[in-house]
Amino acid sequence: MSGFWPVYRKELYTLFASPVFYVVAFTFLVIAGYFFYSAVAYFNLLSFQASQNPFMAKQMNLLEMVLRPFFMDLSIVLLLLSPLLTMRLYAEERKTGTIELLFTYPVSDGAAVLAKFAAVVSVFAVIVAGTLPGIFLLSLITNPGWKPIFCGYLGLFLLGSAFLSMGTFTSSVTQNQVIAAVLAFGALLMFWVIGWVKTLVDATLAGLIDYLSVTKHYDNFTKGVLDSRDAIYYLLFIVFFLFLTLRQMNSCRWRG
Repeated sequence: MSGFWPVYRKELYTLFASPVFYVVAFTFLVIAGYFFYSAVAYFNLLSFQASQNPFMAKQMNLLEMVLRPFFMDLSIVLLLLSPLLTMRLYAEERKTGTIELLFTYPVSDGAAVLAKFAAVVSVFAVIVAGTLPGIFLLSLITNPGWKPIFCGYLGLFLLGSAFLSMGTFTSSVTQNQVIAAVLAFGALLMFWVIGWVKTLVDATLAGLIDYLSVTKHYDNFTKGVLDSRDAIYYLLFIVFFLFLTLRQMNSCRWRG
């Protein structure tokens, strides 16, 4: 991929220099911290009550009562914030005209798409890493089990990468960053809620709808279940929207 690293470094610098990154990171970590504290505090309260009730003590489950709700809550926050990370990737360049310069550089369209996507995914990984101190602190108090934690973070990373691939595509179809963010949020919300109608259609269509639902595949990761079918779904999701982005850039090059 000719020109991948120069574009990657440039995008990484631009993202870290943008105030949007710090606003998104601050908002994400504050909300994540609130959700984590609430889940742990609630579990602690129930643990105190369970000490007086042996039957209730048997029902206590750290995965179901703390980790799984925490990862599900993070996915909702990510649904709202991920379009903000990707909205400027191509929209700003199209608006300012710098995309024409990108076309003249010895950089292939595929390398440029992958570099921009890799840069925003790297930034996303840095933001998510900010939630790890709470998990390590929890491990000092109790034994949460590292397999469900690994599965939860892997699912969150794949889900976030899928969201960012969609945002990369919507940024490539418009010159307006706000429109790109709104389009990404609307499309992601559709994939989020599409599974709600599976009970209203026939079995064949219900199976397809259930497969397209991003929450259905993410749910297994939050349970600590690592299923290759779920990982393949997210990888196909990412490849599909990056392919659409590449075709859109090829179209812009020829029209230009």
